[in-house]
Amino acid sequence: MRRKTQSPILLLAILAIAGTQAWAAEEQRQDSETEARLRELEARQQQLEVEVRRRDARIEQLEYDAAHRGNKIPAQPRASQISYDEPEQKTWGNYEPGKGFVLLRSDLGEVNFSIYSYVRYLDQNDLEDEYTDSFDRTFDVLILNQMQLQKVNLTFKGWIFDPKFQYRFYTWTSNSNQGQSAQVVVAGKLSYAFDEHFNLGAGIDALPTTRSTNGTFPTWFRTDHRTITDEFFRGSYTTGIFAWGDITEKSDYRIMLGNNLSQLGVSADELDDHFETLSAAVWWMPTTGEYGPGNGFGDYEFHTEPATLFGLHYTHSREDAQGQPEVNSFDNSQIRLSDGTRIFSPDPFDVGINIRRATYQMAALNAGVKYRGYSLDVEYYYREVDSFSAVLLPDAEPDAMLPVTRLTDHGLQIQASTMLVPKTLQMYLSGSKINGEYGDPWDMAFGLKYYPFKRREVRWTTQLLYLDDSPVGYNSVPFALGGNGVVLNTEFELAF
Repeated sequence: MRRKTQSPILLLAILAIAGTQAWAAEEQRQDSETEARLRELEARQQQLEVEVRRRDARIEQLEYDAAHRGNKIPAQPRASQISYDEPEQKTWGNYEPGKGFVLLRSDLGEVNFSIYSYVRYLDQNDLEDEYTDSFDRTFDVLILNQMQLQKVNLTFKGWIFDPKFQYRFYTWTSNSNQGQSAQVVVAGKLSYAFDEHFNLGAGIDALPTTRSTNGTFPTWFRTDHRTITDEFFRGSYTTGIFAWGDITEKSDYRIMLGNNLSQLGVSADELDDHFETLSAAVWWMPTTGEYGPGNGFGDYEFHTEPATLFGLHYTHSREDAQGQPEVNSFDNSQIRLSDGTRIFSPDPFDVGINIRRATYQMAALNAGVKYRGYSLDVEYYYREVDSFSAVLLPDAEPDAMLPVTRLTDHGLQIQASTMLVPKTLQMYLSGSKINGEYGDPWDMAFGLKYYPFKRREVRWTTQLLYLDDSPVGYNSVPFALGGNGVVLNTEFELAF
């Protein structure tokens, strides 16, 4: 009996099915490998984008620092500072962010020109007409409702003969203080960049007493004014010598030795002969190594990786009554009680005693984070004023004494923001409070910043500000001394 054999067609079919299954398995394996490679490439691309944004942010900050804080020029640039696609630099006429317009660039030097200015409308009509200080003395509140071309700052900066030998000279006006001393300032400074760790300069500069006096201007929320707490505690501009540089790749320092806390409006013969005002700051940026141009406020640059900053400031100064700026002087800064009383004003404690000299010590701690258009910044202040030298007034009681031997005040400010529309519309909320021996004033501000050209150089800010017993105030800021109530201000600002 013959055994049946399998059909060749069946065998071919079986082999075809097996081959198809093997081919499908191989295709699936290859697809899986391709998908895995694509995911890896996407991850690498995202990482490269993060690195490029981090590099660009660092370059932008370095350009800003170079233009606004003495043109720091590292001896050997770090990799994060190098732009591989930088266009060829022209000898003159081009615009460079942080520098302004290049008027001249040659082998012998560079001249850059920039402008800061803004038009302000200010309405303080809702403030109360009077305020009473801690000693039951009543004063009128200066209420303004007006428009001003508030400030014009014309700056020339660059280097001469050696790129490390740098200059910065400017005229700075405060038009709301027309007729007052120091409403027009012509000032500047010279410096030499030895390397990335040490730069040395001399001239007129801001004491680094708080974050707002440490090179962050004009990247602020409130256009050209601070919270009342920052204004109450801070120092101002003076003439002196200063040094700054990198401590590590992610940390920096600045230190200044100057004439006094605020020299604007003070002539040389009014200054004492001690030269003992010292202010220093250190700050650390642990995550990205930068915090935007000038370490300013708000995440306009839209960080895709959280940028963080931590800072510490300390200032010591022996102040003299004769060396104080006048009440309405431009960018005024004075030592006050927390009810607004200037300690060098006539009989500040209402006991028949004038204070002639006092020692000011202040520390400030700050921290901040920026991420994807959001920002949060906090600063704490602690101040002591003591070692008073005083004189009795002719009509004072013979046994009159000052009610305090030391003033101790604390303060806190918080500022938060979000970019509602990237590069176009920003919203911010800003508030502060002082815990003082002669009152606990506070303020709160809500504002919007509109960037019509999608560039930070031109912006329009509108703000509602609430004041509660403001201890500071003068013509060039929206808050009034002793102010209680709501203030409206709006500014159109140009800063390049």
